[in-house]
Amino acid sequence: MDMAKRLLSTSCPSCGLPMQTAAMSCVTCSVKIEGNFSEIFFDRLPSEDQKFLEQYLLAGFSIKMLEQTSSLGYAAIRSRLDRLIANYKSLSKMEAQKKGILEQLRANEISVTEAKEKIEKLSGD
Repeated sequence: MDMAKRLLSTSCPSCGLPMQTAAMSCVTCSVKIEGNFSEIFFDRLPSEDQKFLEQYLLAGFSIKMLEQTSSLGYAAIRSRLDRLIANYKSLSKMEAQKKGILEQLRANEISVTEAKEKIEKLSGD
């Protein structure tokens, strides 16, 4: 587990359900904004995968160009892209299932304990 994940938990310390970002601040000028902010899946990727995607973007989404500008060969690049696509699809599906569980909780169809158990089962915790 990397340092950022240890410092910032995405689960409620009380009930264990997912938490949402509600405040952001600038460390330079101390401006602070509050509200409900959406997370994107790319923020949840390991930093190594984020860096790879940045390199791919800067290469114009061209495997050939990325191959020329990095130490990776075509097969390695293709393999990483396939893995990232599969992980993204899996994460997207899991998020949809979590939203469904939270909707059941909001509608009082299940208890907090049941929701927590279902979400933990999805997350593999």
